Amino acid sequence: MQHTFKDKIAVVTGGANGIGRCIADEFRSSGAVVYVIDSSNGEHFVGDISKKETLDTFVAHILSKHDKVDYIINNAPPLMKGIDECTYEEFQYALSVGVTAAFYLVKLLMPHLADGASIINISSSRDRMSQPQTESYTAAKGGIASLTHALAVSLAGRARVNSISPGWIDTSYTVYQGPDATQQPAGRVGNPMDIANMVLFLCSPKAGFITGENICIDGGMTTQMIYHGDNGWKLE
Repeated sequence: MQHTFKDKIAVVTGGANGIGRCIADEFRSSGAVVYVIDSSNGEHFVGDISKKETLDTFVAHILSKHDKVDYIINNAPPLMKGIDECTYEEFQYALSVGVTAAFYLVKLLMPHLADGASIINISSSRDRMSQPQTESYTAAKGGIASLTHALAVSLAGRARVNSISPGWIDTSYTVYQGPDATQQPAGRVGNPMDIANMVLFLCSPKAGFITGENICIDGGMTTQMIYHGDNGWKLE
């Protein structure tokens, strides 16, 4: 039987599209009241979470309606640019969206965490592996993974804090065939439900003994060594 989140309050950053939208929708379908902040236009709270005043206003909006928050999902994706082109300001912006905003949102809501509160930070398998020219994104994702275990210790007894590192997640639910699929031991590319299911599990009482963990959901991609000629892949 699926755990119900009826009347629980969930906060999701970057919740208007992709993985974040799927997470928000799954919380809503399980009975939760969901507050989304995103830079995209829509019926949610619209704002740039790299700015302190935006987060202050967003939290004030939530607390004007509720005195407790049950779940915080830090999902908003940072800018991806590499060392060749990324400016100082762009790198700082990526860290502000990907790490600082998560820290500050938790700090603001910390006095208002409900009993059994759970915080989930969305990192990336790029916190442990890289492609060229991805420094701003990778640094931010590595930062939020480390922020997770620090918060888990600081918030011990007040909230459980975990992170999820998605691998290749196709937000359009495309079904891939051939090497794109078979390079992953699971035999397919992931989709947003693979991440949302874990988020809701980690927020449920069934995960009550899990905190400070980073869970990589990548179909086994980071555990499989691939050489030239393996699984249809060729270095050219």
